[in-house]
Amino acid sequence: MLFETDQITCYDSEGHSVDCRDTGQDAGFKQPGKDIFANRFSAAEDNVKDHLTGLIWKKNANLAEFPLTWKEARQFAEQLNGRSTNAEWNGWRLPTRRELFSLVSHQHTNPSLPHGHPFTGVFNGYYWTSTSCSRLPDQVWYVHLGGGRVYRGMKHGSYMVWPVRGKMQGRSRSQDRLTCSGGVYFDSHTDRWWYAGSDLFRKPCSWEAALGAIAELNDGVPDGHSSWRLPTIRELESLVDDSRHTPALAIDISLEAVPITGWWSSTTSTYEPRYAWVLYITDGALGVGFKARADFHFIAVRA
Repeated sequence: MLFETDQITCYDSEGHSVDCRDTGQDAGFKQPGKDIFANRFSAAEDNVKDHLTGLIWKKNANLAEFPLTWKEARQFAEQLNGRSTNAEWNGWRLPTRRELFSLVSHQHTNPSLPHGHPFTGVFNGYYWTSTSCSRLPDQVWYVHLGGGRVYRGMKHGSYMVWPVRGKMQGRSRSQDRLTCSGGVYFDSHTDRWWYAGSDLFRKPCSWEAALGAIAELNDGVPDGHSSWRLPTIRELESLVDDSRHTPALAIDISLEAVPITGWWSSTTSTYEPRYAWVLYITDGALGVGFKARADFHFIAVRA
């Protein structure tokens, strides 16, 4: 599923907070008075229901107390099953990459969880997911709950465990979810249109240059619309297909024709506001880039 980030502050390339009007940044597109995160969580005994995704998490994010290998982490989660006489309270497992990423806040750090969350024992470091890296199957995706980074590590490494149960709400990912017309892709999974079909997208640029190029793009009105913008990091992550690599995308692009390392998002890293979030497209990692450097490309989105 796809929902907004919780980022409510805009920043310039030097990391100073600025007025969001006409910046093209993540926080500038929030609907006034709309708070999708209000009353998001409800706790019952030692479990927490996320009403936004439908998932149920253990309230204590450090039940295992110590880092475990990936095999040990999977066993630990599975051993929670059968402890309750109520079958509905079983089904514990490691979360998928997308499930654990759904908890990440892009406004708060240490931990990078939404304001007012009810969780305890959160370690401001890496947590395992159940999702293997397609290009490097001996590695697994993990999520950093101090800053929100999504990266991969060897299965014999040791990281934290946060069990989950249930099924994430929203439409399932299908290979035929994207249709293309005139260089514009429509994603039926997220109701987003994507565009990267002009010369503006061919060279890497700085973050501010990417934001400025979108304004230039809207002057050209590629398909009769002038509401294109730089995507948030959650919108970019929605394009990731973790069963693919080089690129790990549901959208078909040729890295031979345009050698792209990653795409800028409109979302600033509040961990260090001189950096913005980036989707690294070879494997689908979510990291950051120094805003002032012309290191990454960009793609345009509209809802």
